[in-house]
Amino acid sequence: MPLPPLARSGPRRRTLLASLAGAALLTGCSDADDGADGGSGAPAAAQEKRLRTQAARESADLLGQYDRAVSARPALAERLNPLRAEVERHVKAFGGAHRPSGAAAPPGRKPAAPASEKDILKALSVAEQRLSDRRMSALVDAPGELARLLASVAAAGAGHAYLLAKD
Repeated sequence: MPLPPLARSGPRRRTLLASLAGAALLTGCSDADDGADGGSGAPAAAQEKRLRTQAARESADLLGQYDRAVSARPALAERLNPLRAEVERHVKAFGGAHRPSGAAAPPGRKPAAPASEKDILKALSVAEQRLSDRRMSALVDAPGELARLLASVAAAGAGHAYLLAKD
Protein backbone atom coordinates (compact mmCIF):
# COMPACT_ATOMS: atom_id res chain seq x y z
CA MET A 1 0.00 0.00 0.00
CA PRO A 2 1.59 3.32 -1.05
CA LEU A 3 2.22 6.02 1.51
CA PRO A 4 0.25 9.27 1.15
CA PRO A 5 2.30 12.19 -0.20
CA LEU A 6 3.65 14.74 2.24
CA ALA A 7 1.67 17.99 2.32
CA ARG A 8 3.70 21.06 1.37
CA SER A 9 2.67 24.68 1.30
CA GLY A 10 2.87 26.95 -1.72
CA PRO A 11 2.34 26.27 -5.40
CA ARG A 12 3.68 23.06 -6.83
CA ARG A 13 5.84 22.84 -9.92
CA ARG A 14 3.00 21.07 -11.68
CA THR A 15 0.64 23.93 -10.85
CA LEU A 16 3.09 26.50 -12.19
CA LEU A 17 3.74 24.45 -15.33
CA ALA A 18 0.02 23.90 -15.88
CA SER A 19 -0.57 27.64 -15.52
CA LEU A 20 2.14 28.39 -18.05
CA ALA A 21 0.79 25.76 -20.44
CA GLY A 22 -2.73 27.15 -20.06
CA ALA A 23 -1.47 30.66 -20.75
CA ALA A 24 0.34 29.45 -23.85
CA LEU A 25 -2.79 27.69 -25.10
CA LEU A 26 -4.97 30.72 -24.46
CA THR A 27 -2.62 33.11 -26.22
CA GLY A 28 -1.83 30.68 -29.02
CA CYS A 29 -5.50 30.54 -30.03
CA SER A 30 -5.85 34.21 -30.89
CA ASP A 31 -6.75 35.30 -34.39
CA ALA A 32 -3.94 36.48 -36.63
CA ASP A 33 -5.90 39.65 -37.45
CA ASP A 34 -6.86 40.67 -33.90
CA GLY A 35 -7.13 44.34 -34.83
CA ALA A 36 -9.23 43.83 -37.97
CA ASP A 37 -12.63 42.94 -36.61
CA GLY A 38 -14.78 44.57 -39.25
CA GLY A 39 -15.63 48.05 -38.05
CA SER A 40 -15.44 47.58 -34.29
CA GLY A 41 -11.80 48.67 -34.05
CA ALA A 42 -12.54 51.73 -31.91
CA PRO A 43 -14.19 49.78 -29.06
CA ALA A 44 -11.44 47.16 -29.23
CA ALA A 45 -8.75 49.85 -29.09
CA ALA A 46 -10.49 51.51 -26.14
CA GLN A 47 -10.72 48.18 -24.34
CA GLU A 48 -7.04 47.46 -24.99
CA LYS A 49 -6.08 50.90 -23.69
CA ARG A 50 -8.19 50.35 -20.56
CA LEU A 51 -6.59 46.94 -19.93
CA ARG A 52 -3.07 48.32 -20.48
CA THR A 53 -3.72 51.28 -18.18
CA GLN A 54 -5.10 49.01 -15.47
CA ALA A 55 -2.19 46.56 -15.81
CA ALA A 56 0.35 49.41 -15.65
CA ARG A 57 -1.35 50.87 -12.58
CA GLU A 58 -1.44 47.49 -10.82
CA SER A 59 2.23 46.87 -11.60
CA ALA A 60 3.12 50.36 -10.33
CA ASP A 61 1.21 49.66 -7.11
CA LEU A 62 3.10 46.37 -6.70
CA LEU A 63 6.36 48.19 -7.36
CA GLY A 64 5.43 50.59 -4.57
CA GLN A 65 4.96 47.60 -2.25
CA TYR A 66 8.46 46.41 -3.10
CA ASP A 67 9.84 49.90 -2.43
CA ARG A 68 8.10 50.08 0.94
CA ALA A 69 9.32 46.59 1.84
CA VAL A 70 12.95 47.44 1.07
CA SER A 71 12.57 50.72 2.91
CA ALA A 72 11.16 48.97 5.99
CA ARG A 73 13.70 46.13 5.91
CA PRO A 74 16.88 47.11 4.03
CA ALA A 75 18.33 43.66 4.75
CA LEU A 76 15.82 42.27 2.22
CA ALA A 77 17.13 44.49 -0.59
CA GLU A 78 19.50 41.88 -2.02
CA ARG A 79 16.68 39.32 -2.24
CA LEU A 80 13.95 41.71 -3.43
CA ASN A 81 15.81 43.98 -5.86
CA PRO A 82 15.92 41.48 -8.77
CA LEU A 83 12.16 40.85 -8.46
CA ARG A 84 11.51 44.57 -8.04
CA ALA A 85 13.49 45.29 -11.22
CA GLU A 86 11.29 42.84 -13.15
CA VAL A 87 8.13 44.47 -11.81
CA GLU A 88 9.52 47.83 -12.91
CA ARG A 89 10.01 46.40 -16.43
CA HIS A 90 6.40 45.20 -16.34
CA VAL A 91 5.21 48.74 -15.59
CA LYS A 92 7.13 50.00 -18.62
CA ALA A 93 5.92 47.12 -20.83
CA PHE A 94 2.32 48.14 -20.15
CA GLY A 95 3.15 51.76 -20.95
CA GLY A 96 3.09 53.09 -17.40
CA ALA A 97 5.53 55.06 -15.34
CA HIS A 98 6.59 54.29 -11.78
CA ARG A 99 5.49 56.81 -9.21
CA PRO A 100 8.22 56.98 -6.56
CA SER A 101 6.62 55.99 -3.28
CA GLY A 102 9.53 55.66 -0.89
CA ALA A 103 8.52 54.64 2.61
CA ALA A 104 5.60 57.03 2.84
CA ALA A 105 2.23 55.61 3.68
CA PRO A 106 -0.66 56.23 1.28
CA PRO A 107 -2.51 59.51 1.92
CA GLY A 108 -4.86 59.31 4.89
CA ARG A 109 -3.06 56.38 6.52
CA LYS A 110 -0.56 56.34 9.34
CA PRO A 111 2.62 54.40 8.62
CA ALA A 112 2.36 50.93 10.12
CA ALA A 113 5.00 49.55 12.41
CA PRO A 114 7.60 47.68 10.37
CA ALA A 115 6.61 44.05 9.96
CA SER A 116 8.98 41.15 10.30
CA GLU A 117 10.92 40.02 7.23
CA LYS A 118 8.81 36.87 7.07
CA ASP A 119 5.57 38.90 7.12
CA ILE A 120 6.86 41.24 4.42
CA LEU A 121 7.85 38.34 2.16
CA LYS A 122 4.49 36.65 2.70
CA ALA A 123 2.58 39.86 1.92
CA LEU A 124 4.57 40.35 -1.28
CA SER A 125 4.03 36.72 -2.26
CA VAL A 126 0.27 37.04 -1.77
CA ALA A 127 0.20 40.33 -3.72
CA GLU A 128 2.16 38.78 -6.60
CA GLN A 129 -0.10 35.71 -6.73
CA ARG A 130 -3.33 37.74 -6.62
CA LEU A 131 -2.11 40.01 -9.39
CA SER A 132 -1.02 37.00 -11.43
CA ASP A 133 -4.48 35.47 -11.02
CA ARG A 134 -6.21 38.71 -12.08
CA ARG A 135 -4.01 38.90 -15.17
CA MET A 136 -4.82 35.32 -16.13
CA SER A 137 -8.53 36.21 -15.84
CA ALA A 138 -8.03 39.34 -17.98
CA LEU A 139 -6.66 37.21 -20.84
CA VAL A 140 -10.22 36.41 -21.92
CA ASP A 141 -10.92 40.05 -22.80
CA ALA A 142 -7.50 41.01 -24.14
CA PRO A 143 -6.58 41.21 -27.83
CA GLY A 144 -3.76 38.97 -29.09
CA GLU A 145 -0.55 40.87 -28.39
CA LEU A 146 -1.76 42.24 -25.06
CA ALA A 147 -2.99 38.76 -24.08
CA ARG A 148 0.49 37.40 -24.74
CA LEU A 149 2.04 40.15 -22.62
CA LEU A 150 -0.47 39.55 -19.82
CA ALA A 151 0.23 35.81 -19.91
CA SER A 152 3.98 36.38 -19.76
CA VAL A 153 3.74 38.85 -16.89
CA ALA A 154 1.24 36.61 -15.06
CA ALA A 155 3.68 33.70 -15.33
CA ALA A 156 6.49 35.90 -14.02
CA GLY A 157 4.27 36.99 -11.12
CA ALA A 158 3.46 33.38 -10.25
CA GLY A 159 7.19 32.66 -10.25
CA HIS A 160 7.84 35.66 -8.01
CA ALA A 161 5.13 34.48 -5.61
CA TYR A 162 6.77 31.07 -5.44
CA LEU A 163 10.24 32.51 -4.82
CA LEU A 164 8.95 34.87 -2.14
CA ALA A 165 7.10 32.06 -0.35
CA LYS A 166 10.18 29.82 -0.34
CA ASP A 167 12.02 29.74 2.97
